[in-house]
Amino acid sequence: MYHVIARGIERCRIFIEEDDYNDFLTRLEAVLEKTGGKCLAWCLIPNHFHMLILRGKHPLSELMLRLMTGYAVGFNIRHRRSGHLFQNRYKGILCEEEEYLQELVAYIHLNPLRAKLVRDISGLGEYKWCSHGALIGCRKASFLERNYVLSHFGNTRRQSIAKYEALLRD
Repeated sequence: MYHVIARGIERCRIFIEEDDYNDFLTRLEAVLEKTGGKCLAWCLIPNHFHMLILRGKHPLSELMLRLMTGYAVGFNIRHRRSGHLFQNRYKGILCEEEEYLQELVAYIHLNPLRAKLVRDISGLGEYKWCSHGALIGCRKASFLERNYVLSHFGNTRRQSIAKYEALLRD
């Protein structure tokens, strides 16, 4: 399981308009399918992103190369620019699944609140560019491994969501 982070070059925006966010998520879904990876959480902030990825049959580097290169090319075409989009290679932190999954999911999903893109925790459900809404059942994200993530919070869906939301509030 990897906590993956990438930032725009010089902290510039890597997501400017809705088409950018949608393109990134479409590419993420495609590369997960190709590489056998599983997405446990994601959050897109205007100048960076976080993901929690369970590596599949292919290495994480292959998944990220396909995702970031394809996205950067599309972004540059859409915005009539050239050159690097990302500050450096992505940062992929290997994590022990059982010990950190709950805390990492909460950490990733709280990013829009920390960045002041939403007012409060209830606003997270309305933030389209984060898997929080899909995890609690407010929105669809076909590539989010929702049941897998919730199984780490409790035995029933209701119990799992309640425990997850309590962790967010804490």
